[in-house]
Amino acid sequence: MKAIVVESYGPPEAAHMAEWPEPAAGVGEVRVDVHAMGVNFPDVLTVAGRYQNLPGLPFVPGKEAAGRVVSAGPGVRQWRPGDRVMVQLECGAFSESVTVAAEHCFAMPPGLPMIQAAALGLTYQTAWFALFDRARLRPGETVLVTGAAGGVGSAAVQLAKAAGCRVLGAVSSDEKAAFVRALGADGVVDTRRGNLRETIRDQVREHNHGEGADVVIESVGGEVFGGCLRALAWSGRLIIVGFAGGEIPMVKANYQLIKHISISGLHWSDYRDRFPERMRDAQAKIFRFWRNGRLVPPVTRVYPLADAALALAMIADRRALGKLVLESACGRAERERAEIALPDPVEGVS
Repeated sequence: MKAIVVESYGPPEAAHMAEWPEPAAGVGEVRVDVHAMGVNFPDVLTVAGRYQNLPGLPFVPGKEAAGRVVSAGPGVRQWRPGDRVMVQLECGAFSESVTVAAEHCFAMPPGLPMIQAAALGLTYQTAWFALFDRARLRPGETVLVTGAAGGVGSAAVQLAKAAGCRVLGAVSSDEKAAFVRALGADGVVDTRRGNLRETIRDQVREHNHGEGADVVIESVGGEVFGGCLRALAWSGRLIIVGFAGGEIPMVKANYQLIKHISISGLHWSDYRDRFPERMRDAQAKIFRFWRNGRLVPPVTRVYPLADAALALAMIADRRALGKLVLESACGRAERERAEIALPDPVEGVS
């Protein structure tokens, strides 16, 4: 079968199409023919050899996919051939077929297109656990989301709005500002301004009636992180989900004491591996929001599987808006038979 293979760690172009052995479902596993695959920032880090959990070489990257169950291994009773599932795994999704633990498969709601299903997993789960588990978000609170035009950021904007909160999106361009406003953000914080320690706080207060943010979902790091700390309201909560800007910040504990604030980290795969039942519950609620029309995954570009390196480069260069998705040949064939159109491209995205 065809798969995207990494034989040595490196830039996005290190991921290339090649032949790969077909998988067989083992005990407690299912084999899934893959139709669509979500592309995420951790995939860029994994290909580069800079992620927390690295597979041995060679490997197939990719942490989420949507497709149909082909077969079930011994001990699996809940899945049958033909079932439509979204799957989460540590590596291996960028291929025409994959095996995955049965407990890491999620039944897709009727009518949900494969391309959208592939975009409703990792980023939405990360945002969900950041908002509702780590931050204990309450309706009516104000949420500041950094990297708001990216995968996790756009998911956090939508979920916080669906929860009845005021949302501010921190972005670095006019194009991204327009994008997060279209997602429902109540205001935009411009991270291109100088002295971010002051200007992020000032902009948050300007948009929030002179008050700071109750919750910050932070994925950039560096100076942005420092500005977000100062932008927190008394007893605010900042949740670290990544360092897309490259610089890992340091925190002085006295600031937490003086402002009565808390800083928490979140590692998405720990929920998948340690608390699969909590991940199933979160995903069921995310799917329910989709069914109720309270969120639509912002898929801005769909690439054929062979062009995985192009999608990875878009994310590595921070040019991607929302979610990028790969599509396999069988996924494209089924979509065209069902006459399901691709998402409209976002104006200005090249």
